[in-house]
Amino acid sequence: MISLPCIKPSSFRCGATLNSTVPRSYEFTPYVEPFLSLVIHFKHKRLCFALKAHLILNRSVSFIQLLMAFMFQKFQEAVKTLAKRPTLSRDPRQLQFEADIHRLFLYLSYNHLGKSANEADAEEIIEMASKASIADQQMQVQENVHSQIKIFCAFMDEILLSNENTVNGNQLASTVPRRSGLSFAVGRSDPAHDNPAAPQTRLLSQVEVSQKLKDQLGYTLDVKPSQIPHKDAGQGLFLDGTVDIGAVVAFYPGVVYSPAYYRYIPGYPKVDARNPYLITRYDGNVINAQPWGLGGDNRELWNGRKTREMKSDVEGDESVRGSDRFWKLLSKPLEGNQGDNSQVIERRNPLALAHFANHPPKGVLPNVMICPYDFPLTENNMRVYIPNVFFGDAEVNMRRFGSFWFKSGQSKNSGSHVPTLKTLGLVATRTLQDEELLLNYRLSNAKRRPEWYAPVDEEEDRRRWS
Repeated sequence: MISLPCIKPSSFRCGATLNSTVPRSYEFTPYVEPFLSLVIHFKHKRLCFALKAHLILNRSVSFIQLLMAFMFQKFQEAVKTLAKRPTLSRDPRQLQFEADIHRLFLYLSYNHLGKSANEADAEEIIEMASKASIADQQMQVQENVHSQIKIFCAFMDEILLSNENTVNGNQLASTVPRRSGLSFAVGRSDPAHDNPAAPQTRLLSQVEVSQKLKDQLGYTLDVKPSQIPHKDAGQGLFLDGTVDIGAVVAFYPGVVYSPAYYRYIPGYPKVDARNPYLITRYDGNVINAQPWGLGGDNRELWNGRKTREMKSDVEGDESVRGSDRFWKLLSKPLEGNQGDNSQVIERRNPLALAHFANHPPKGVLPNVMICPYDFPLTENNMRVYIPNVFFGDAEVNMRRFGSFWFKSGQSKNSGSHVPTLKTLGLVATRTLQDEELLLNYRLSNAKRRPEWYAPVDEEEDRRRWS
């Protein structure tokens, strides 16, 4: 495990005065943005002076933020150093996975502290990050994400359910007839637990739900023309409101395909030729957001089979069309339902729009990052707000691909017997307010990249797809 330094408040009691001019390289923006170069000359031993000066010149940045920023910078340096070691270079993908989990641990832990946090809390997080195993950090990431999503679900219940159907209530009036055989492809438990009756909801449009969520949560999402100066930018995802660093701002909706069912992905084997709304988790699960589209205006029994019409940047590319025709002659996706995995899903979910987030243009850093989230299917009352369904039988996934979790993440010996739905979310990497959300796509360098793609970090791209 990486040993990272811990700065104590007493270390800032230096005798430096503010008569000297603070170098511009020591200046900060009103928020501290992790992984931006702090541009502090550690070697020149002027860290203490620079931070003390900044605390006076820019009081909007707290001592805790400075501590966390220092932590982020040092960890980034450690990752680059470790990546060059022969013992780890054999498994660079694992290294990048651990680096991402470490970042998420810091972001989410910082968010969990809240505005009432003090220096001791920040020091405790830093110490935990330096000592905790990746497995422990993963567990904490999951818990922090789950707690945020639980709050979101409670707000959605307040918005959509009548007074009789309180949050986590047991007496719910069904608006969708119960169907037999609606098991969620996790074991063979009672279908009544896999697909609870849908409660009566208020007659609100998607736009109305979105506005009410902003009133409750402080933010919502909009899809509108991107501000990225490129002809292929198309639609972008915008935050309407304000969030702190470490906030879960979006869900990646759609159908989840485990490696056992890759051949059922529409367009197989050239699955991305006409579908830019696919994303892959580190564990190999692929999420296809194309069937979700922009969501809907009701709560319905949804299985993700109907593909929504969404304009793709590749539709007008003749070379792609020709390639697509060629591959169709060689192979085609398998057809089959593989069981009825329909679930009652709230299609008015204002945060189920992560698939519209664009990659940042050259010279601009992303402001959100991908976060894996394994939703526990035992949380029946939250299930309706998780905008994903499995394709196929999750029990098969576990038997056939129990060792597929490349040494990290969940393994068949993890000891957890709670069935989960493998999903993804977007987490804010800095304070955000009324701006476009930008996500590092980390496209593989094994293929020809689009003209608009400017790598944020080539080393990270290589490690991710090694």
